[in-house]
Order: sequence, then C-alpha cells, then structure tokens
Amino acid sequence: MRHLLNPLDFSVEEIEALLDLASDIEKHPQKYAHVCDGKKLATLFYEPSTRTRLSFESAMLRLGGSVLGFSSADSSSAAKGESVSDTIRVISCYADICAMRHPKEGAPMVASVHSGIPVINAGDGGHQHPTQTLTDLMTIRSLKGRLDNLTVGLCGDLKFGRTVHSLINALVRYTGIRFVLISPPELRIPDYIREDVLEAKGIEYREVENLDEAMPELDILYMTRVQKERFFNEEDYIRMKDCYILDRQKMALAREDMFVLHPLPRVNEISVEVDDDPRAAYFRQVQYGVYVRMALIMTLLEVEKPC
Repeated sequence: MRHLLNPLDFSVEEIEALLDLASDIEKHPQKYAHVCDGKKLATLFYEPSTRTRLSFESAMLRLGGSVLGFSSADSSSAAKGESVSDTIRVISCYADICAMRHPKEGAPMVASVHSGIPVINAGDGGHQHPTQTLTDLMTIRSLKGRLDNLTVGLCGDLKFGRTVHSLINALVRYTGIRFVLISPPELRIPDYIREDVLEAKGIEYREVENLDEAMPELDILYMTRVQKERFFNEEDYIRMKDCYILDRQKMALAREDMFVLHPLPRVNEISVEVDDDPRAAYFRQVQYGVYVRMALIMTLLEVEKPC
C-alpha cells in the first residue's frame, strides 16, 4: 500500500507514467468511466477548499466510484477532540482511499502511519501540496512539451506558499531548470528551500523584487496570492497583499510562448483583463487537475489501465 504525502514520494519515472496515464484519460475519458466501480473515496478536509476537494470528488465520480467525507473540521468529530489517528482508523472502515487537507504540517503523515487505506496529502499547512504539483507538472508538460530546460518565475508569497515549495522540489529533479524568485523581502522562500534544495543541488536561481524586469526571460510565470490565513496580524497582510498585480502591461513584456499558471484561488494578483490572453493557462490548469487526480487514484488503488 502506497501513500502520496510529498511530491518526491514518486520517482521521475513514476511521475512520467502518471502524467502519461492522465493524458490518456484526457483523450479517452469514456474508456475510464467504470474502472473504479464500487470504490469509495473519503475527502477529509479540515480547512476550506473549493478546487482541490471538488477536483478529487469529480475525479472519483468520473472513474465510476463514489465519495464521502467532510468539508470542514467543524462538521467532523475533530470538533469533539478526536485525533487524526483515530479518525483515519474509522475512515479506513468506510472507504478504499482518502484525500486529507489539514492546517497542521505533517498531519497526513500521521494519518498514513495509522491508516488501512492509501492517504493522499491534499495540502498540509504551509508545507506540501503534492497533487497540485502533479497538476502543475502536467500543465507545464502539456503547454511546453517538456519539463526540462525551463526558466520558471515564481511570484508572490514564496514563504508560506506550499504549492511553490512542492513545485520547486519536483522541478529540481529535471535538467536545465532555472528559477527567478519574485517576492518582497518578507515573503522570500524559506531558508531550508534555498539552502537544502536549490543550493545543495546546484540549481541556478536569483531572487528579485521587480516582476517587470523578470518577465522577458520566463518560460513559465507561476503567480500566487498573498495568503491572509497564514499571517499573524492583519496589518502585515494589508501591507503586502497588493505587491504584485499581473496586468496587460506586464504581459506585454513577456514572450509569446510564455504561460501563466496560478494554483487559485486568486484575489487581485492577476487582473481579469489577462484572462483572455492565450498565455493565461490557470483555468486549463484546473481541468488538468481532474485528470491527474483520476490517474493518481487509479495508481494508488492499483487499478489496471483499460485496453
């Protein structure tokens, strides 16, 4: 039995196989409509989510399975003080696989130790978000045709953004990857990412505060919102929430084959006027997320690919 807690739980070869399966699902969805008949997915979401939770539910339903679970800690026995380890023991009696989002870093790992079913980390605090990373990889590969030899700009909240941390960890395994890290000083990437990942692996990167100057050199621009829920006081959030706003003028500085990704939800960091630009790929990214999660559910449940 396998779990997905971290993007590095899968080798590069396994990720390629997963993305190939997701691409086949995209092309031939009807072929996969009943591969998980009789299987149940539990969605254990201890904090709010729209895209990730509904994407998992859509993925399982498209595979022919069913879904049960809760969408907030208040509507679960966590409100009565039940531990994560007890909850997962109970859920293992009801479902075949589960996706867990939790505000505490490491909670899905604790669950996996006590679980009788595969556990998928659907986001734990500011730590990891591996299924978003798989979605990002599929989006980049589909749009650019490769996952190597790319200059990737990461913009916004690089300190608390778990999607950014996960994506960096995943992309450094490919050759020719270069990062431009765009953020205010207060929201720079954590030291452990800078030192233990980028510098330890000899990855080329630079940290800048100006988005305009970085735009012309990027193959991918990964925008993130400044996350109000990660701040300890309102004053700091208000001061930094409008640091970077991507608009038509900034897009004019970018290459014709540069694409914009965003894990969503957005607040105002991407102007709605950018939505009609053919390089705006964040809504396509959402669709790819369904195919990736379908492929992941099949892989962890060891469901055979139909002929």
